Amino acid sequence: MGVIFGIYAKKNSMTTSLKKAATDPRPAPPSKGIWNSDMAIYVLLAALTAGAWQVSRMGWFTAADDVGYWIGVAGGVMMLMLFGYPLRKHFRFAQSWGRMKWWFWLHMALGITGPWLILLHSTFHVGSLNAGVALYSMIIVALSGVVGRFIYRHVNKGLRGEEIGLQELQVFAGQHRDDARSRLSFAPDVEARLKAFEQKQLSATAGWGTYFRQAFWLAVQRRQVYRDCNVALQPPMLMLAKEKSWSNDELKMQHRRALKLVRKHLDAVVGVAQFTAYERLFALWHVAHIPFVYLLVISAIVHVIAVHAY
Repeated sequence: MGVIFGIYAKKNSMTTSLKKAATDPRPAPPSKGIWNSDMAIYVLLAALTAGAWQVSRMGWFTAADDVGYWIGVAGGVMMLMLFGYPLRKHFRFAQSWGRMKWWFWLHMALGITGPWLILLHSTFHVGSLNAGVALYSMIIVALSGVVGRFIYRHVNKGLRGEEIGLQELQVFAGQHRDDARSRLSFAPDVEARLKAFEQKQLSATAGWGTYFRQAFWLAVQRRQVYRDCNVALQPPMLMLAKEKSWSNDELKMQHRRALKLVRKHLDAVVGVAQFTAYERLFALWHVAHIPFVYLLVISAIVHVIAVHAY
């Protein structure tokens, strides 16, 4: 232990190192806040669906009267406008149509409002076969869009529509790995746990089993490693506090700073490990999503023709 205490007798003490970690200006991987924003979207969708159901029970209009008809028209127009985002994203002639992030926001807003208006229009009743096909196709596409947004959120910087690359994430991971290993050298057990977690996740065999595990289970494993590191930090922190005559408040503060290093390192590793997993899942989602979009377009056209013809 004399070597450990000798390290922190130098000018650049452990306290200074941990303070630097707490105020480090370098950006962390874009993984924080994902669940909070996702949950807000899911709660909003559930509330809108419940509201549409309550309105449909009140009998204020039907799909066949003027009010219901124009609600359906508004919803249908919004569904058509959803194609503006892929046009802007993939076609050269549309590259000058404003910034991508605003198109992404518009796509999300239309993807929520359009289906909601269609649900209101239908009053949760299916009057014919073509109407049923159109309605259920829309529901599948809308739910698929929610799933797609969840996956897309993990391979991008969020709602701005700006992609972040694997190389950038790897740089973040390397920075936080070096920070953790240099500033947590007084706790070799914690270093060993972080290193084992990193090696296991970043050298995992490629395959769909690995991708699904990393996408949906890795966060649970990360929390367990974080808890283990928290426990492993306590003995060396107590010895260091005794050596430096820290007060209880100062000990708690230094412990929080050390845990921040651990958290940054784990978040960086998870970000790198999950990036490829979510990319593969997004490609799989895209293959499954497109056929239902075509089915929705065809069934909606048939439904509109049938309504006006009969």
